Amino acid sequence: MVGVSYDDQASNAKFRDKYSFPFDLLSDAKGAVSVAFGVSKPNSDRSPRKSVLIGPDGKVAAVYEQVNPAEHPAQILGDLDVLTRHY
Repeated sequence: MVGVSYDDQASNAKFRDKYSFPFDLLSDAKGAVSVAFGVSKPNSDRSPRKSVLIGPDGKVAAVYEQVNPAEHPAQILGDLDVLTRHY
């Protein structure tokens, strides 16, 4: 599991540490990953705070439109646990 943000690596590390995320945040400074998953529009300077859960089959299993950083890791880890029980 990884997170992706437009922010640089140092900012992502501080954000990850602040909320004790049990995963890394990757820098997507040009927005290519965010655009590819439909989270951002091309040429936007910021990405909305959304999450995309990719299942073991490589398909989008869930899109989280509203994300609370303090609660979201537990939510997505719980959903991932349920999803992987079927594989």
